[in-house]
Amino acid sequence: MLDIQVIDDPTAATVALEPMRSRLLSELAAPASAATLATRVGLARQKVNYHLRALETHGLVRLAQERKWGGLTERLLVATAASYVVSPSALGPIAVDPGREVDRLSASYLIALGARVVREVADLVRRANESGKRLATLAVDTEVRFRSAADRAAFSHELTEAIAKLVSKYHDESAHGGRAHRLVIVAHPLPQKSYPKELS
Repeated sequence: MLDIQVIDDPTAATVALEPMRSRLLSELAAPASAATLATRVGLARQKVNYHLRALETHGLVRLAQERKWGGLTERLLVATAASYVVSPSALGPIAVDPGREVDRLSASYLIALGARVVREVADLVRRANESGKRLATLAVDTEVRFRSAADRAAFSHELTEAIAKLVSKYHDESAHGGRAHRLVIVAHPLPQKSYPKELS
């Protein structure tokens, strides 16, 4: 089972987002039969089988085991991943693209960058898996609490200078056999239950 599966097919995304099928995916963290699932979710076994066939057709669940009971065969299915995310590429030409955003300081641009990360890294992971290689990545996730807007602005300035210095030190456009990497740094307020009147 994968940790995360990125869904980039529009039809598969529609299948996964249907509420009952989404519930069945969550129930299939461990292998289960249609009969077992029917009891858990309160549906007739035939309806559960219908949903399971759709999930299996689109690669969201797979056969884990077959058990013989007399003359019958019981199929146990399991989810292909612990969790799923829908890639923006599933939306085709209307998918968000940071190249179309004008204001690079806007929340829309930040969302577009996040969407591009999902799309690009999902494609790289798929290729790495197909070739049996491991994808080298780096992620940093931390929190910082600023005393004031002035401190936040100063931090942003210093961070920009530090990144520019590191990039100029290690970037080599002419490096034979080198590989370009995308570096994205974002910052946004942490979500709160009730938002303050002033978010700036």
